[in-house]
Amino acid sequence: MNSVITGNFSPAFFLGRLNKNSAQCLFRIRPFTTAASRRILPKKIRAISNTFIETKPTASVVAEKEDSGSASGLACPICYGPLTRISDSPLYVGETVGSNLQCNTCKKTYFGNQTHLDLVASSGSKQYDESMPLATELFRTPVVSFLYERGWRQNFIFGGFPGPEKEFDMAKNYLKPVLGGNIVDASCGSGMFTRLFAKSGLFSQVTALDYSENMLRQCYEFIEKEENFPKEKVTLVRADISRLPFESSSVDAVHAGAALHCWPSPSTAVAEISRVLRPGGVFVATTYLLDGPFAFLPFLIIFRENIMGIAGSQIFLSERELEDLCRTCGLVGFTCMRNGMFVMISARKRSS
Repeated sequence: MNSVITGNFSPAFFLGRLNKNSAQCLFRIRPFTTAASRRILPKKIRAISNTFIETKPTASVVAEKEDSGSASGLACPICYGPLTRISDSPLYVGETVGSNLQCNTCKKTYFGNQTHLDLVASSGSKQYDESMPLATELFRTPVVSFLYERGWRQNFIFGGFPGPEKEFDMAKNYLKPVLGGNIVDASCGSGMFTRLFAKSGLFSQVTALDYSENMLRQCYEFIEKEENFPKEKVTLVRADISRLPFESSSVDAVHAGAALHCWPSPSTAVAEISRVLRPGGVFVATTYLLDGPFAFLPFLIIFRENIMGIAGSQIFLSERELEDLCRTCGLVGFTCMRNGMFVMISARKRSS
């Protein structure tokens, strides 16, 4: 395990102890100098009687498949069968009203509204309803969704989080092997990183995924306010992190900013991420660690178990715990970078 540690541990991450003298973030980040991501698609060449005939690039083949009804790797969250468009509406942000998708296997139909595609397993149910753990339901409320990017997320700096721009620069270094591919911004919230990924031009397609309808509405509103935003590259999807609506081995990268500790079952979520990643695909995530001199006290472990049972959120106590989580879910090449309580981890799907 490779680990880079900078800064000092500071308990000021908790709201009750915030003050202006809280720990500042000090990162040494190698500048990202890779040129703009432009995937150079190989062209198939055949020789016939000493004459070379050039066929169409791979991109044209993909476009033809999408035009014929393909939903670009989206899958049914029930049976994981591929989804097919049964309407003419496109799937990118702002154009999903009337977008209808049908599973080729179980024939269930999924619908889009003004802001997003609804691809949770219970989509379309009229009588059945269920509540999620407290941590998940909290982010579904209109108030928290509205405040998240208007003050809530900014407080993370007191726990060592360097801020979205710096976190984005750090993530780009881990994502270099898959630039030009597609990326899923899992638990995207109000879309801070979704917008950064889309505007960077480093990825061919960005899927912003969250369980909260209100977070996706905020994401949509922020995108609508951006001038010259590449909407055709972004799709907003409501989905359960433990039941990702993508075909197996169809995603180049998954990013999860400040989300691991909010997932009801991180192991189930990371296992799903491992399933949808292509061989060599990259997983990058940030969370916080409650380590230090008190990490091994018995009462803290009991406290964590109680928190998990009540709130459905996770408290991580060590880097080794995160490494073991990735390893048991089939990911390799674990690395992490620390600053106070903040940690960014990366792992990849084993190449075939």
